[in-house]
Amino acid sequence: MIVTRRQFHQMGIAAAGGLGLAARLNALPKTAPEGTFRFAIITDTHVIDDFYQGPEGSPEDTETIFKANHHLTMTRETINAITPAVEQVFHAGDTFHNYPSADYDFYFKNKTRIDIAYELLQGFKAPVHIGFGNHDYDEHQTPGVSREMSHRLFEAKLKTKPYYSVDYKGFRFLQLNNFLGHTWDPSATPKMRQYGSLGEEQLNWAEAQLAERKPTVVLIHYPLWIQAPTEIKDYGLHPMLRKYSDNIQIVIAGHWHKWVDFAHTYGPKHIVSGATRYDPNAFMLFQADSRKGTIEWLDESRTEWSTHYSKPYAG
Repeated sequence: MIVTRRQFHQMGIAAAGGLGLAARLNALPKTAPEGTFRFAIITDTHVIDDFYQGPEGSPEDTETIFKANHHLTMTRETINAITPAVEQVFHAGDTFHNYPSADYDFYFKNKTRIDIAYELLQGFKAPVHIGFGNHDYDEHQTPGVSREMSHRLFEAKLKTKPYYSVDYKGFRFLQLNNFLGHTWDPSATPKMRQYGSLGEEQLNWAEAQLAERKPTVVLIHYPLWIQAPTEIKDYGLHPMLRKYSDNIQIVIAGHWHKWVDFAHTYGPKHIVSGATRYDPNAFMLFQADSRKGTIEWLDESRTEWSTHYSKPYAG
């Protein structure tokens, strides 16, 4: 077997630190402390189907897209086996990879990546709550696929609305959609689409959700670094997050496919997650304490920062 330089480096890391990581994960309690529950975060699954046509923009991207479905299955098997059981799973966007057709009826005459994604996500023991990513719209890759068409397909096939909240055991989870504002209007240029925006209606909705002061986890696809800070004068996502930073436990994004820690740059703690498309170990496991209104990231020690990769979960 030929071992690449990266694999050799990883083997060295595993030999040096694997036992310590296993010890930390094995130290996690096997029964849930009273008043707590566990939830997991995944993102950028990029499910494909037989209609997919590549290649992608780089050899690495092309290689990983063909592994995406299998990686999601592996992630699912790991999360399903965790004890105490994970009770909720949240997906921060790019569920599937672009659209194979601009014909709405095509998706009801053929089994596509949307159906495959639904089947894979239904295999989780816990409910999976899906957010929108840029590839879940993808109007430029497949002309004719409007935002409205994406919303219709998501509701019909994935039982998902453009944005929503989930309340569970005293916590609120906000699935925000940064593709509904001016930067993603039909007239927006590709350069504008590199930035996210929510739009006034969603901003008002989000503020009403946060104003109830429940302990909250915010999920959004684009990292806050590339979100429009304000959209209407001084009204926008960045000042809103700072205003409610006392009850926002964490903000989690995807899109970059790499682990990035923005710490408290934007008020609440902000993490950009790795993608299961690249690594089936790239998920986050949290324990929420309903009595204290706080969360704890249980497996942070697995994260290989600024890379696609995480160490295997060994709990």
